[in-house]
Amino acid sequence: MNHLYELRYVSYLKSHISTLKMYPIKTPFWLKLLYPQFLWGADASRRCIYLTFDDGPIPVVTPFVLNILKQYDAKATFFCIGDNVRKHPDVFEQVKKEGHAIGNHTFNHLMGWKTEDQVYLENFLEADELLHTKLFRPPYGRVKRSQVRLLQNAVPGLRVVMWSVLSADFDATISPEQCLKNVISNTQAGDIVLFHDSLKARERMEFALPRALEQWSKEGYSFDPLTP
Repeated sequence: MNHLYELRYVSYLKSHISTLKMYPIKTPFWLKLLYPQFLWGADASRRCIYLTFDDGPIPVVTPFVLNILKQYDAKATFFCIGDNVRKHPDVFEQVKKEGHAIGNHTFNHLMGWKTEDQVYLENFLEADELLHTKLFRPPYGRVKRSQVRLLQNAVPGLRVVMWSVLSADFDATISPEQCLKNVISNTQAGDIVLFHDSLKARERMEFALPRALEQWSKEGYSFDPLTP
């Protein structure tokens, strides 16, 4: 069964590369079946959305996110790059102080598919020395099963968190309006939504996040952090 879905995944990537779109906004069901050990969504019985932010913390952008979340009494999960935590400890402390969850995003934003397993583990552990968390999201969503085994052996109980809705705020070819549409049109209860608190994503994220939170709040959603 896994081999069948892996073939479909390769075919999917090839078709999207040919159309210059290399990512789905809504995670396809078969990808979740291929990696059932990863967390793709949370409790759908509650009217709750799980917001996540990758690649921070950094000045200006991360505090903007924190301010918007506070306005809507929203808690989120921040998957932090260890080197950014090292450079901006005050911003990192602000994230924790305001009650948000913390996840590991490696020390140097390594892509697992292009990194030797031992190097990947060491980079993860370097970040873990600063983060102390049992939540992990692989940069780019690309990690080898062998790497996951190493990480979970090193940190028992580690949970690999993916996403079910991608804002695509990192994509400079889309408009801020399209970024907003991506999340508004695809998100429902239990979804894990991925934004970025990065300079690259800033323009689209800063447009989409407050408008999405306003809309979801009107629809009666709450916003909780993830737990291992």
